[in-house]
Amino acid sequence: MILGAVGERELLVAPRSRGLFAARAIYAGTLLGIVATCWLLVTGSQPVTTIGDTARFGGTLMRILAPLQLVLAMMSAALTSIVAVGVEKDRKTLELLLLSRLRDAELVLGKLTGSLLRTALLLVAAIPVFALASVFGGVSASQIARGFAVTVAAAAVAASVANTVAFWRDSTFQSLAITAFLLAGWLAVGEAASVTHGPLVAAAVSPARALLSAIAPSGGAALPGFLACCGALVVIATTWAVVRVRAWNTIVHLRPRLDDEIVARGGRPVSREVWPNPVLWRELRTRAHGRAVIVVRIAWLVLFAAAVAGVIAQARMPRPDRIAIATAVVPLVIASLLAITALAVTSVTTERDRGTFDLLLVSDLEPREFVWGKLLGVLGAAADMVILPIVLCLALVPLGLATLEHGLYLAIGLGILTFFVAVLGVYAGLSHVMSRTAIAVALGVVAFLFVGVATAMRVMVAFGGSFELQLAPFLAAIVGGAVGLYAALSARNPSPAVGWTSALLPALTFIAITSFFQGSSLQVLLVVAVAYGFATLALLVPAIAAFDLLTGRTTTGE
Repeated sequence: MILGAVGERELLVAPRSRGLFAARAIYAGTLLGIVATCWLLVTGSQPVTTIGDTARFGGTLMRILAPLQLVLAMMSAALTSIVAVGVEKDRKTLELLLLSRLRDAELVLGKLTGSLLRTALLLVAAIPVFALASVFGGVSASQIARGFAVTVAAAAVAASVANTVAFWRDSTFQSLAITAFLLAGWLAVGEAASVTHGPLVAAAVSPARALLSAIAPSGGAALPGFLACCGALVVIATTWAVVRVRAWNTIVHLRPRLDDEIVARGGRPVSREVWPNPVLWRELRTRAHGRAVIVVRIAWLVLFAAAVAGVIAQARMPRPDRIAIATAVVPLVIASLLAITALAVTSVTTERDRGTFDLLLVSDLEPREFVWGKLLGVLGAAADMVILPIVLCLALVPLGLATLEHGLYLAIGLGILTFFVAVLGVYAGLSHVMSRTAIAVALGVVAFLFVGVATAMRVMVAFGGSFELQLAPFLAAIVGGAVGLYAALSARNPSPAVGWTSALLPALTFIAITSFFQGSSLQVLLVVAVAYGFATLALLVPAIAAFDLLTGRTTTGE
């Protein structure tokens, strides 16, 4: 069997994982909750008396559920692939696998199969929900099958690319960041193809365009081309990983003899001067985030250049399209926030996996030195991802795409969100012992706050009605999201501040997006500042005050 022992282990363990079973139940329940919410909105705002009414409902519901599933499937496949390999590297067990009798193909395909299996089980759990949506009419079985085919193919590409990058790079952060930039670049290439070559070519390249084409009643023309494109990408990425996995992970890196470390006369190495905060010094002055972080910066700069090109192209038009500007800027911003979150959480989990966290705990470091050292180190290491998006927001003003007031609102709001995700990453890394859980919680919270709330707004726009009719279903959705946030953030330190954060953050984020659609820019900024400013303090204060409890140095009984 070409999958070997690694693949057999993944195939046997994944279906029996309690965490995966819970994830399948939550995922299916979330989709079912969206169906119920949409039905309540429709029946409360307009009479549903004919087959045509239910058919329109089913078609609109499909256009809401399918994109959400595509995003979640790609994120799940990429995240599980990266974490599966990253944990092996951080715990120094990948070298043992390379020394065993496993062939390179068995190692690479085994890890890839396990990641795809976990994502496939989530998709299987969603089949009954989509079948329920087809009962209303307006959606055929072939449309659902085409939508699932696009989702599976896109998830396979995300998993194979993430698997290859994880074997290539030497830290989990680099793998997460580069994968996020590559997937965002994939979407950008599809949008560029739509402008230059038309929608048919774009549907054969972009997963978003291919999904919209596949779930259309008369769609499917671009499906063979998209499946062929995805198959080629999977083969290329996997073959490259199989050929290069041993070379990537068995090279001996010798530390160069730096001139400033050698005494000119005696030839003795001179110890480097450490800053008052040694954690901050290590984050900025050593290879704390792996070798060759410049690769991450280059990948991000390419994505940034594509966003700038899209913005400039719109600025040259007589009537700039706001949707096109958002399409160019939003993927860059989301990729940057996810990368900063990944850097923050892995800066803590890497210490734990490599066994250096215990050394820090027995030292004389104070909690505030560790937490602020990690936070400032993360923001300093990712300075280009922090500063350049804010500069791009301000650059919209001289380009004539935004007023000075709106440009300042964008820059300030983005700065608040950036600091929030950094604090969230450090807090998640301290709160969860397992690296897989910490990374999933941190990135999952960011995805929920953006993708989940955006889906809620999509439901509101699609099934518009009176506010009174929409309030009750959305309150139920927001309460469910608040409960999930509290369960994720209060794993080891249930505190009132975290409880209030979990309760208010989904609702205030929803209000902020609603205010944006209403054109109230100042209200958006104020809500974002209050919501995420309070959330940042609610996570930062417990991270310092309850540092010993979060890290396990003391227990509640002590």
